Amino acid sequence: MTDQLCECGSNLPAEACCLPYLNSLRAPQTAEALMRSRYTAFVMRDETYLLNTWLDSERPSHLEFDDRRWIGLKINSTRIGTEHDDEGWVNFTARYKVNGRAYRLEEQSHFVRKDGQWYYDKAEG
Repeated sequence: MTDQLCECGSNLPAEACCLPYLNSLRAPQTAEALMRSRYTAFVMRDETYLLNTWLDSERPSHLEFDDRRWIGLKINSTRIGTEHDDEGWVNFTARYKVNGRAYRLEEQSHFVRKDGQWYYDKAEG
């Protein structure tokens, strides 16, 4: 994946986008950057990264990956969630396929920043 564009749809090379987050070289500075990196982690089935970026109070003990093949992410909107905020919301649409059939997942995700680190909290509404 090193010479390819990032899975998150940013049109940036993966090594200049989400890979440094997944490899613990740096932390996302915005809620949207965390959302994009978590999508990439789902594509790569990186359970460790996903669990480590999940707010403690909402984090499951483990993840079960199903047959979804993630094929695209679109950020529809963001509300706050900058490097100066302590919470933020990201509305996104993620596309995936199961057995050749296409599906869409639209979600409004809530993120919280604690001790300078962004965490996924939960899906809202």
